[in-house]
Amino acid sequence: MSESSLNKDSKMPGMTLSNIAEACHGKYVGDEKLLSTEISGAVTDSRQVTDGYLFIPIKGERVDGHDFIPQVFEQGALAVLSEKELDNPAGPYILVESSLEAMKKIAAFYRSQIKAKVIGVTGSVGKTSTKEMIASVLEEKYSVLKTAGNFNNEIGLPLTLFRIRDYHDVAVVEMGISDFGEMHRLGAMARPDISVITNIGYCHLENLIDRDGVLRAKTEVFEHLSEAASVILNGDDDKLATKARIVRAVPKNAEKEGCNNKAVIDTTFYGIDSSSEYGITKQVYATDVENLGFDGMKANIHTPKGEFDVHISIPGEHNVYNALCATAVGLELGLSLDMIKSGIEKAETIAGRTNFIKANGMTIIDDCYNANPVSMKTSLEILSHARGRHIAVLGDMGELGNDEEALHYEVGEAVGQYGINTLFCAGKLAANYAKAAKSVNPECDIHYYVERDDMLGELKTYVKHGDSILVKASHFMEFTEVVNALSK
Repeated sequence: MSESSLNKDSKMPGMTLSNIAEACHGKYVGDEKLLSTEISGAVTDSRQVTDGYLFIPIKGERVDGHDFIPQVFEQGALAVLSEKELDNPAGPYILVESSLEAMKKIAAFYRSQIKAKVIGVTGSVGKTSTKEMIASVLEEKYSVLKTAGNFNNEIGLPLTLFRIRDYHDVAVVEMGISDFGEMHRLGAMARPDISVITNIGYCHLENLIDRDGVLRAKTEVFEHLSEAASVILNGDDDKLATKARIVRAVPKNAEKEGCNNKAVIDTTFYGIDSSSEYGITKQVYATDVENLGFDGMKANIHTPKGEFDVHISIPGEHNVYNALCATAVGLELGLSLDMIKSGIEKAETIAGRTNFIKANGMTIIDDCYNANPVSMKTSLEILSHARGRHIAVLGDMGELGNDEEALHYEVGEAVGQYGINTLFCAGKLAANYAKAAKSVNPECDIHYYVERDDMLGELKTYVKHGDSILVKASHFMEFTEVVNALSK
C-alpha cells in the first residue's frame, strides 16, 4: 500500500511536548496544560506548518527560521523550538542551545516510539534507485514510507523519520554522508532494522581519502543497528565482501536487562551469478541476465525460497542489482516470490536519476542529479544501447580529492570504450573526458567547453530528431538547465 492511500491526520505517537522537551534537553516555556499534547508533525519549513505542528527553526546562511515563528503560530503551530528567549509568543516554545542538534535528539527519541520497521539504505552509488525498488516491492504487502527527494542527510533524515505514523509498517530511509562521523549521527537516529549497502565507490574522497575510507565511513552504521537487525550487502563489491559477519554493538547491562541482543549478524549477500571470487556465498543472485537496451533488463532471480523470471522496465545492469537487493529485503520481511516479482516490475524511475524524457523526437536521459566515476560509467553503458546517435553531455564531478583528474580521465576512456558517437562536455576538469575519449576512439565527435552555457548554445543547434542524449554531471554544475533547454 502506498502512503498516498492512507490517512495523514494521525498524531505522532509519544511526541508530547513534555517528552520532546526532555528528549532534546530543552526548557519548556508556556502553558503547562499543553505538556501532555502530542504534536501532529514536525518540520523546518514554515510553509508546511499546519494545526498541531512543531516548528523547528534552523539558521541558514541567508534565512533564519526564527523570523517565521509569529507566522507559524498564526498557521496553527502547537509549539516551536527556539535558540533564544521569545517575547510574548503566541504559543509555547522549547528553549534549546541548537535547533539542529535538538532536532536530531528528538528524531532519535521518536524512532524509539514507532513500531514501523526501518530499512536504512546507503552506498556510494544507487541509494535512491535502490530505495525506490525496495519500496516498490514492499508496497505489495505493507504500508510504506520512503525518503522523499534528497532528504538523506543530518537535516533530511530526521524530517523523514518525523513523517512516520502508526499506520506505516515500514520506512525505507536513505542515508547519505560525505565525511567520517556522519553515519554515526545518522545511525543513532535511524537505528535500522535492516541495513543495506549498495557498493563502495569513489565518492567524497576529499574527506574519505580512498575506498577503504569510504568503507569505514559507511559501515559506521553497523554500530547503531536495532536489536536482531539484518544486514544486506552487494556481494560483488570487493570491499563489502569482507563484511560476511557483522559484530553489532550490544548495549551496556544488556544481560541484566534480559535483552536478547544479536551480537553477531551473518550478512545476506546478493549479486550476479552464484559464484564469487571473494569467497562468500550469495543467498540471492541472478542468472540469464539479458540487456534489452532502453526496454530494460531481464533476469532469473534465485533465492533460498525458489526462483523467478522478471522483467525490469528500467534500463541498466545496475537495476538488476537493485532488484536483487529488494528481493533480499522482501524475503526478510516475509513477502512471497510472486509479490516480489510484481513489485520489481512496477518500479519506475524518478526525475534526475536515469529518467527517460521523450521530447522533440529525441530521447533525453536525465541523470543530472549527481555524478561520480561509477555512476558515470553506468549511465554511459545505458546510452550505448540506444538507437540512432548517442550523445553524452557530461560535466565535472565533484569531491574526488587528489585523483580528480585521473578519475575524470577514466570516465573519458569509458566514453570511447562504449563507442559513444558524440561527446559534449563542460567544466574545468571535463577536458580530461575529451582527451581520454579521443585517445580511445578517434572517431568520437568531441566538443569541449569551459562554461556550461557556452556548450548549451551549440548543443541545441547540434541535436536532431532520433538522437539519444545522456545528460550527467555533479549537482553543482546545474545540468538541469541542459535538460530543460533540450526538453522545450
